Formats: sequence, structure tokens, C-alpha cells
Amino acid sequence: MIKIKRVETKRELKQFVQFYYDLYRGCDSAVPYLFSDEMSTLRRDKNPSFECCEAEYFLAYKNGEIAGRVAAIINHRANERWGCRQVRFGWFDFIDDPEVSTALLKAVEDWGKAKSMTEIAGPLGFIDTDREGMLVDGFDQLSTMYINYNYPYYPQHMEQKGGFIKDNDYVECKVKVPEVVPAKFAKITDMVRNRYGLRVHKFTRKELVSDGWGREVFHLLNATYKDLYGFSELSQHQIDKLVNDYIKIADLNLVTGIMDGDKMVGFGVTFPSFSRTLQRTRDGRFLPFGWWELLKTLKWHNTDTVDLLLIGVLPEYRGKGANALIFDDLIRQFQRYGFKWAETGPQMETNEGVLSQWQYLDATIHRRHRCYRKKI
Repeated sequence: MIKIKRVETKRELKQFVQFYYDLYRGCDSAVPYLFSDEMSTLRRDKNPSFECCEAEYFLAYKNGEIAGRVAAIINHRANERWGCRQVRFGWFDFIDDPEVSTALLKAVEDWGKAKSMTEIAGPLGFIDTDREGMLVDGFDQLSTMYINYNYPYYPQHMEQKGGFIKDNDYVECKVKVPEVVPAKFAKITDMVRNRYGLRVHKFTRKELVSDGWGREVFHLLNATYKDLYGFSELSQHQIDKLVNDYIKIADLNLVTGIMDGDKMVGFGVTFPSFSRTLQRTRDGRFLPFGWWELLKTLKWHNTDTVDLLLIGVLPEYRGKGANALIFDDLIRQFQRYGFKWAETGPQMETNEGVLSQWQYLDATIHRRHRCYRKKI
């Protein structure tokens, strides 16, 4: 018999987070998430997303042992933006037992119905910078800290359940860093500079943190991502947290801004891959010695892979070649650091404009994530 219990204490929340590490210990493709980040994201007193979201967390027990977990989330800002009454499910992990996965989703549905929601969708987080989608292809590929990894039986469980349909697919590409910047990029960048006066800007730490340009990156993200699947506009508190979590520690050579005069019109934020470093941690915890490993990756790039974390260009500048300026600059930085591969973040399979930008590079779609939806 499966027992579902609502998470009510800090100890239970730690068990909720710990379950993932226990389930995936020894899996070569899975990457542990930072334990402290997971706790911070799920705590109401730490995550600014709770200004527009409410959530509950559930644990499934089988024979007295934890067998699964799920988060039930309502993002009121997103529901208002998209005109729906949707409850999201995320942090959805379970042993290979359909009774467990069914009971967890039912807990989300029941909670959503009690809140007058009419549909369930996921896996989704609080906001779009959280991990989204269930892995449906690419199980043998090394994951990253920014995406969900799950066993192949997860989508099999979803396909066996009545009512759930595919709502959206994301694809990710593995890109070989070229030894020479492609001639197409070089030609476009020369044209963009001469015809439109756009230019690359490399920020200082003071500009990004103290002078507000780090915030401007995420204001620009709001403008460039606003029509993407399920997007919820970031508030100032959410932006401040993202600046603190990512921009403050970024290698500024791997951050590129595109300027039209004194206006930022595009950006690229990339990080060296932490995947192997995180696999060497104790369940996503860096104490007592793991911080040294993290520092080596962040500062000395002891990896051959770079993660393309965030890239965005204002719609009116996409046709002017601003994307090519970003890649022209970043490729040169990747070459200087000796990176061999770049990993893209999730891109909607229907976003032909974004996917087409890889045609000039040696790029392969190597993972696919899926969001499901069901009326309740």
C-alpha cells in the first residue's frame, strides 16, 4: 500500500531533497544538484517566487520507506498571463512502481482541484529558470546541473496513465567548438557592425553588480522570453536573486552583451560545465573539500565543456544578426579556454528561429525533454 504524506517540517524537506541523491546514486549520467540550492528553492522564506506562487510537497512511502516525491505548484502570475487555471508538478521522482507515480500525481491533482485548478502540467518549476520537462530521449548522455535527469521508466509511466498528453518538447544540442570561427558568422558580424552599429561589450563586475547591468540582463530576458511556453515574468526580487546566484560569480569573459549605443539588445551568459565536479561531491554538498573542486572549475576551467546557460536577443534585433555577434565573441573565448564542446539549454522544438542558428556549427540534438498536460 502506498502512503502519501505532505511535507511539513524542515527535516521532512531535507528528506524530500535527499531522495533524489539516493535514487540516482551510481548512475553515470545523472548529475547531483546542489543540496543548498534545492533547499533554498523549495523554502518559502528563501525563494522570492513565493510572491506569485504557492506550493506543497508530498512524499510517497511504500513499506515504510520513501519511494517517491513531488512538488505541487501554482504560479498565479503565469496562470494570469496564459489565461488558465493550472497546477504544476515538479521535483517528480519515484521508484519503478506505477502505484507510486500514480499516487503522487493524484496528490497534486487533488490539491489543485481544492484550489479550483482545472488542469495539471509538468514537470515544471516555479519559474522558467527552474528545471523543466521530463527526459524522454538521451538517457545515456551526461546531464547538467540545469536540467532534469530521470530514468527511462519515467516517461513509460506517463504514457500508461490516462489523460496525459504531450504539451511541449524541449531539445538540447551538443555543439563542437570550431577551431576557426565559421565564415558565415564573421561575414554577418562585419555587416552588423557596419550597417547597424551594434557592438560587443564585455562587462566589468562593477557594471554587472553595482551599476545594474546584471539586472538589465534579466529585464531583457523578460522581453525576449515572454512568448515562450509557460513563461512567467520575473519580478525584481527574483531578478536580484538570479544576479546574486549567477552573475556575481560568472567568469566575465564568458558573459557577452550586445549594445546599440547605450542600450543592451542581446546577451549571452555561459558557464564552464560543473557536471563532473558535482558527481565528485557527496550528494551535492561541497563541504568539507568540495568547494576547492568548484573553484577549480569556475576559475581554471578543468573541463572540456561549456554550458550555454542563457542567450537572448530582442525580437527587433534578431533579423539584424545580433545572435551572430554573440556567438562570434563567445566562440573566441571558448577557443582561448580550450573548451571542446558546448551544451545548449532546453529549446522548444517548435522554435525554428533558435534552432536554425546551429546550422553553421557541428551541432547534434542529443537530449529531449517533455512536458505533459491533463484536464482535472
